[in-house]
Amino acid sequence: MNRIVFQLVAVGVLFAVGQALQCYECKIGFWNLCITKTVTCAEGERCFSGKGKAAGFVDVSMKGCLKLNKCNSTEDVNFPSSSNTTIYKMTKTCCLGNLCNAAPGVSSSALVLSTVAALLMAHMLV
Repeated sequence: MNRIVFQLVAVGVLFAVGQALQCYECKIGFWNLCITKTVTCAEGERCFSGKGKAAGFVDVSMKGCLKLNKCNSTEDVNFPSSSNTTIYKMTKTCCLGNLCNAAPGVSSSALVLSTVAALLMAHMLV
């Protein structure tokens, strides 16, 4: 009997792990450059993509997991956090599905390849 209960618990844990939502995460990106990695969201979270403007002209972006009650909202980001000085406004839009917050972005491997290519080109030109 204990063996059957253990097997049911093990299958339940595997099912729960298999159902976890995967999203791209980027803490902060500028213009169309956002270095991403894959993260697993907690229960009650969705993938989001955030877009905003800093200082009125610099495009900023974010990606990651966000609590459902904070989806599809705009917030002011202040610096320092206790002041009234707004650095940028960020609109966060949620989606449901694994890696649904993909575009636009740059993976870290693409960034490394473009950096190496730029260094090689600079070396050839000098």
